[in-house]
Amino acid sequence: MPMLLIKGSFQVIGTQPDGDTVHFTPDNPAEWDLVGGIHEVKRNASGRGKLRLDAVDALETHYSRTGPVVHQPLPFAHAARDELLTWLGFTDVQRQPNETVTATTPESVPGWILTRSADIGGRCIALVGRGEHPDTSGTEIFVDVPLLKTTANHHLLTAGLAYPTYYRNLFPDLRAELTAAVHLAQAAPAKGLWPKDVTTRGATITGMSSLTTDVVILPKLFRRLVDYLNLGDPDLAGFPAFLAQAKDRYFILSAGHFTIGLDEVVKVINSKVQMTHPAEDLIFEET
Repeated sequence: MPMLLIKGSFQVIGTQPDGDTVHFTPDNPAEWDLVGGIHEVKRNASGRGKLRLDAVDALETHYSRTGPVVHQPLPFAHAARDELLTWLGFTDVQRQPNETVTATTPESVPGWILTRSADIGGRCIALVGRGEHPDTSGTEIFVDVPLLKTTANHHLLTAGLAYPTYYRNLFPDLRAELTAAVHLAQAAPAKGLWPKDVTTRGATITGMSSLTTDVVILPKLFRRLVDYLNLGDPDLAGFPAFLAQAKDRYFILSAGHFTIGLDEVVKVINSKVQMTHPAEDLIFEET
């Protein structure tokens, strides 16, 4: 799979990194303009932009798109965030209560990314690597499974600290390797979040506190539930219709067909919400 290589460094002071987002500054900020797709990478005057780790969705530490800031159960959300920063090379990370980083050792660590596009919010969708890369920055290189295994994306899924969430740009061989890593983590005793995951077993939702302190579920489902509850009706009977209106577009691998609306893979019975397909069985389209 050809992807654009960009070399640079990671800095997190003044930001709120989580398990699947972190800031990155290219050695040559003009290389952001080489990123393909219909969306541009947003960056500040120094060239620093935000990354979204491709194929990885960690539990939310702070989500506020439709209301007050909320989070998923913090032990796992923080575990993914801390693992990512440690893997990149940061130690002694100091934070304010609102998750903003105030100090790290060192202040910056070298690394590289592999990318093909940015999302609608201007975050670069990337495979994330640490240290030095031998190839030339600003050029396309072929990404195979051995290279994928050197990334933070693969590491977090192997550690069982994040869910797989796939989009169409990721080639099948890379997706298959990530799914294999997920299945190994799921099969291991007490590995990461998986013993607590109730996405496909069914999560009992009695209000916002269920989502923030009790249930461990796919973050995409969490975000949809938060947005629905922020409309002011705690009755989940209307949640399937809400999902249909959101019109998420995705392909179900096991069924072999394209679908619109998460209501097709989410079942609601009284206060229990259950996905009928695991996350690795779905391939979403970017919006």
